[in-house]
Amino acid sequence: MVGRFAPSPTGAMHLGNARTALLAWLHSRAHGGRHLLRFEDLDTGRVRPWAYDLTRRDLEWLGLDWDEEITQSRRLDLYRDAAARLDTYPCTCTRREIRDAIQDSAGAPHGEEPVYPGTCRAAPRNPDRPAALRWRVPDGVVCAHDALSGRTLCQDLRADVGDLVLRRNDGVYAYHLAVVVDDAAGGVTDVLRGEDLWTATPRQVALQAALGLPTPRYLHVPLMTGYRGERLAKRGGAPPLSALREAGESAARIRAELARSLGWPVPDEVSLPDLLPLWSAELARPGAG
Repeated sequence: MVGRFAPSPTGAMHLGNARTALLAWLHSRAHGGRHLLRFEDLDTGRVRPWAYDLTRRDLEWLGLDWDEEITQSRRLDLYRDAAARLDTYPCTCTRREIRDAIQDSAGAPHGEEPVYPGTCRAAPRNPDRPAALRWRVPDGVVCAHDALSGRTLCQDLRADVGDLVLRRNDGVYAYHLAVVVDDAAGGVTDVLRGEDLWTATPRQVALQAALGLPTPRYLHVPLMTGYRGERLAKRGGAPPLSALREAGESAARIRAELARSLGWPVPDEVSLPDLLPLWSAELARPGAG
């Protein structure tokens, strides 16, 4: 069994990131597996160089270790080779042009996000512009299963999502391609991540099938919310974990607070070994598996 935690080094970790990191670590260690730390840093314009080391220090402070560290920006050849194996085409549409094409179309978007209408499928509309690379999504319904909740999500990707961008027009490879390639290259068998990525899982399963890669077991955990019920986010001003660490907070107390946010009955301070059976009990709940 191989698990991973995959932060983006775009700023300091907040408590929501820390809870996902804790649960991913507990899942790997509860199964006696290897645990990877992967920095997802392809969007170089948003990366903060200091965030790599700050993330490591925060994880170590919580007592979380890892067996291997991976950095996406050093693996561009893998993404290029994977994209070359797929049926793709250049797309020069801007987001506004796509929105306008959708509004002018007789059909409305099928899902919660705008569905790319295939404007450049036959040929780029503006060949003099820098082009993104889109995957010609195959016909058919793709299903993903969540091992934590027991639910299944099925999507007709052509109708619900449209052809996916694999590489942006500035040359940055897209998250969906990179994460699929990275998980396979790292031998990842179990992916524990936030609930916000659940609806993207079918498109990743489709990419895995097209590339002949294995599909890991997916477990999506609830996002941690603030006092207004909104998800914690770096850009929303969520307090950084490093501020708590530098203020002299106890890591054992922070672990307890993270556990209590899940409804786990723990004392005011808790050790990692004490949390392992609680995660095992979470996996044993009816519906999980």
